[in-house]
Amino acid sequence: MGAIEKVRCHWSNKDKLYQDYHDKEWGTPSHEDKHLFEMLCLEGAQAGLSWYTVLTKRENYRKAFDNWDAKKIAKYDDEKVEELMQNEGIIRNRLKIKSVIGNAKAYLAVQKEFGSFDKYIWSFVNHKPIVNHYRSGMAGVPAKTAISDAMSKDLLKRGFKFVGSTICYAYMQATGMVDDHMEDCWKKKKK
Repeated sequence: MGAIEKVRCHWSNKDKLYQDYHDKEWGTPSHEDKHLFEMLCLEGAQAGLSWYTVLTKRENYRKAFDNWDAKKIAKYDDEKVEELMQNEGIIRNRLKIKSVIGNAKAYLAVQKEFGSFDKYIWSFVNHKPIVNHYRSGMAGVPAKTAISDAMSKDLLKRGFKFVGSTICYAYMQATGMVDDHMEDCWKKKKK
């Protein structure tokens, strides 16, 4: 008798990279500052592209951006930007690369003000995941919400870039601030 396939959210059934990301990370509450910073920058890198493109380049991003060490990234200069523009392993968009540097500076300021980025970012959902209940496909799942609007507005005010409301909602899904797993998905939090 063969192994029983796990039922997953339909978008993750495209290939193993998506399945692994879905099973190990997407929708799982993250409270580790470095991971939260990485995901915010990667969601911004995705703007106008597919998430799959970003996932295939994720390890390259870690190497290129000093394993998401915000203190190092905040010190990048124009020479480093030019070096990154030549790196075929990442998305070579000058505005997106510069946004990571600016985001590192803003992230460090948030850490200083709130004690951690986690305390700040999770405050938008009162420090606990919002659990939604969708039956099938992604029909009905919003691209943005009033909470992602507020998060976007505040991040922008603090100097972050590539943090529009749609990017913020995808970020909330990715980091488990929102549980948008389908009801029949094995990862769905059961009551």
